[in-house]
Amino acid sequence: MKTAIHPTYHKDAKVTCACGSVFTVGSTVPDIHVELCSACHPFYTGKQKIVDTARRVDKFEQRAAAQAQAAAARTGKRAKKEKDVARRKAKSEALGAEK
Repeated sequence: MKTAIHPTYHKDAKVTCACGSVFTVGSTVPDIHVELCSACHPFYTGKQKIVDTARRVDKFEQRAAAQAQAAAARTGKRAKKEKDVARRKAKSEALGAEK
């Protein structure tokens, strides 16, 4: 069996959360930084918290607003068809009035 192939195990590895909570666990990494822990996770606290490290929520809202604006500016097939029917009806009524 080979010797010295396993990583060093630290019994007192320090875990630091973004909320400021610090606790120790056993790990092969001496210092661990996390965004959520049991002190601030919504499942444990019962409070809703949005973690947006890369502005993903803002970007999604911008894309959704742009998509809604583009959809409002577009005229669909149904709107075009109704417009065409109204134009034909007005044209036929104008021709009928001339006779």
